Amino acid sequence: MSKLPLSVAIITYNEEDIIGRTIESVRDIAKEIIVVDSHSTDKTREIARDLGAKVFEEDWKGYSAQKNSALEKCTQEWVLFIDADEIVSDELKKSIIKELSFPTADGYMINRRVYYLGDFLRYAWQPEWRLRLVRKSANPRWVGDTHEKLLIDSVNIKELKGDLLHFTYKSLKHQMMKTVEFALYAAEGKGNTKVNFFRDIVLRPIWAFLRTFILKKGLLDGKKGFMVAVSAYMYTFMKYSFLYERNLKETLGEKLWQRK
Repeated sequence: MSKLPLSVAIITYNEEDIIGRTIESVRDIAKEIIVVDSHSTDKTREIARDLGAKVFEEDWKGYSAQKNSALEKCTQEWVLFIDADEIVSDELKKSIIKELSFPTADGYMINRRVYYLGDFLRYAWQPEWRLRLVRKSANPRWVGDTHEKLLIDSVNIKELKGDLLHFTYKSLKHQMMKTVEFALYAAEGKGNTKVNFFRDIVLRPIWAFLRTFILKKGLLDGKKGFMVAVSAYMYTFMKYSFLYERNLKETLGEKLWQRK
């Protein structure tokens, strides 16, 4: 099969345990694979090069800026963005081949399915549609940070069949560490937002749990769905707690806040 006019864009940092599977899932259909690596200390860059990717090493600039840097290096008519811990399923690959053979849109939404504690979740964190496959001429660009979003200058967007298989957490310890990291990052992105203790630190985390476990039907994933809902509670609690701490520092002054 001849390869599609497709660039695959990936940003990486210390992903040697999965980057090979990620690239293998697309290398037979994409004319070009672009990897922008932020100084990995493992074998990520070597593995990517061995599999035919064009690898660029750059300082970390934030999620959107890093992905936009990868986008600038793409030369093909179409660009598929995938994270280093995502694998294109066989069904999704067939959908991409079919659509790019006779394109009917300028962008395509793809559902991401999370692998969690030994299996793929069916309800929690589902569905999770993301714009990931776009026409280069539609002016694609990433905006925001932490929860960065891909935009194009077109409303002609459709959904593709098949999933991006997301192997996001290596363990519960890794999940907790990433939850703290993302909560802190999200809090920093909210600037000088003022926190209402009861609304934001008491009620918002409870709502995050209920939304995930009840409204999103996480309870149908059983024990794993409950754990995902608890992680949603923790993320929300920590995000607004970090903001609350910042509010106190601004009120008391940095010197008074520090331990004597």
